[in-house]
Amino acid sequence: MTRSAPRSFATLIAITLGALALSSCASPDVTESKGGGTLVYATGDAEPTCLDPHVGGNYPQALLSTQYLEPLVGRTSDGTITPWLASAWETSEDGLTWDFTLKEGVTFTDGTPLDAEAVKVNIEHLQDPETQSSTGYLAVEKIASIEAVNPSHVRFQLSAPDSALLESLSQQWTAMQSPAGIARGMEENCQAPIGTGPFVVEKWTPQQKVTLVRNDDYRTHGPEADHEGAAYLERIEWRFIPDAATRAAALSSGEVDVIDNPQPTTIVTADKKGSGIEHINAPRPGSVNRIELNSGQAPFDDVRVREAFIRAADPAPGIESLYLGTTARSTSALASTEPTAVSNKAFFATDPEAAKRLLDEAGWTTSDADGVRTKDGKRLTVRFPVSTNQSVAAEQSLFEQIQANAADVGFEVILNPVDLSSWYGALGANEYEAVSAPYTKVGPDVLRILYHSDGIVPAPSGYFANHAQLRDPELDAILDQASATLDETKRAELYADAQQRIMESFTVLPLYDQQNHFLVKGATGVTTLGTVATPTFINAKLGDS
Repeated sequence: MTRSAPRSFATLIAITLGALALSSCASPDVTESKGGGTLVYATGDAEPTCLDPHVGGNYPQALLSTQYLEPLVGRTSDGTITPWLASAWETSEDGLTWDFTLKEGVTFTDGTPLDAEAVKVNIEHLQDPETQSSTGYLAVEKIASIEAVNPSHVRFQLSAPDSALLESLSQQWTAMQSPAGIARGMEENCQAPIGTGPFVVEKWTPQQKVTLVRNDDYRTHGPEADHEGAAYLERIEWRFIPDAATRAAALSSGEVDVIDNPQPTTIVTADKKGSGIEHINAPRPGSVNRIELNSGQAPFDDVRVREAFIRAADPAPGIESLYLGTTARSTSALASTEPTAVSNKAFFATDPEAAKRLLDEAGWTTSDADGVRTKDGKRLTVRFPVSTNQSVAAEQSLFEQIQANAADVGFEVILNPVDLSSWYGALGANEYEAVSAPYTKVGPDVLRILYHSDGIVPAPSGYFANHAQLRDPELDAILDQASATLDETKRAELYADAQQRIMESFTVLPLYDQQNHFLVKGATGVTTLGTVATPTFINAKLGDS
């Protein structure tokens, strides 16, 4: 059963198909859903190096912290902003002053009150370079000052209007933590951040699991909660199992109740009638999975070479054959879940002959014995580091197909599979010409993060988001205006203009929406947040429906 909600290859196929086929053929034990017990979740995402999503700010941190930290506001799958820890808000006519009213009587799980001073500490924590924040830092960078007007009233003064502020404050990377927890220092707080959420971090055993226990005093329900009071589950055991086949086998055997990042073959098998497995399809908002071309250095500092690569890549057949219908080719810089997404197939149409002509025009007219084009004694080489922690086997196979297609017109694409730390290192050292870098942010303002020239400057974490190293003053002006425009119609028009400009730069090759697939067996009530599509277990119970 598939439920959509507001992510050697041959060996993996054989193992996962076999495991799930046995599950499909057997008569499932149907038991009544019940409260209590321990739900086991197996993730294939990289294990965080810190459980505080303010530090750095990647998706694995968001997955985990959804269970114990909560944001000021929520967001439904249709984009509606809803109250959460803040019960109300208003902005001045010029968009520079924002006033938030906090829910009364809320405390963090250590007893510290959630008041205006606590919010002030959190925003300052995100903005402090010592925190080494990236995603959260960029989300609140326009907040110039914070005033605790009274315990339930906090005021933000902005340096410039920010039409994405509420979207940014709905994300896990800006969620609220206990000031007392933050005051312990990064090392201790990274082990067990203290929030207001339905669960509490009990223990983190690195390279194995994180154990979460129920917050019996839970009362700050978000838009997905179907009841008042504490969660039904007593505990969650969050296991780190990098291998997709091992996760699928564990789900089939009943060793775990929920897995993420399944292979396409596993998803197809789970979707078959009688599998006894629920499939939650929750694509992430913001940007698509894409390949970005580094326009800041040769050979992609020449737009003709960038366009030639895009015309030669031809990812569509690989997406169709490798993903087995679990996702579709994208021709937009924004995810299909974003209402402002603009798609244009013409910019990404495959045309190898046009690619060859463009390379000839750019002076890459000779070839060496390997068939690689050369110019002034240099080979047409593209270094492409691939994070094995962020890329499933099907995607890595897709990159190999693109590598072969690009070779047909004279590119030498060097795929370099590395762990997440080494991948960050390659980007920081500018040792890449192409990269696939997932980035999740609610709303179209993700375009400003990814393609404004300011994004070439690293955040305090050392991470920079403009991997295309696109420097376009006209695009910067459009993105700045869109960010400052509170009128939704005008804002959408400006982001459409920005997308057109980005596509014209030929720095981006869209592939497909960022995938988020969850398979559930042995539990009910698992849902995902409408913000960044992370799972929440506030409604979950053990047992099959």
